[in-house]
Amino acid sequence: MRSTGDSVSVRLYHLDGDEGAATTLFYGSMTEALEIAALEPEEVQDGLFIATDNDVIAYLDLIDY
Repeated sequence: MRSTGDSVSVRLYHLDGDEGAATTLFYGSMTEALEIAALEPEEVQDGLFIATDNDVIAYLDLIDY
C-alpha cells in the first residue's frame, strides 16, 4: 500500500541514470517534496524519486505525467 498522504515523511532524490548515483534533494513532507520537484527542470524530473518508509515511486508516475 502506498503512503502518499500530504504530511507523510519522504525522501526526494535524483537518480543519475549514467552513474547510478542517488542524490538526496530533500527530507520532509510529501507536500514540500512535490513543490520542490515541480521546480526542477524536466530533464531532472525524469530521474526524481520519492521514497516513503514503505515504498518508492518515480515522481512523474506519482503526478501522472
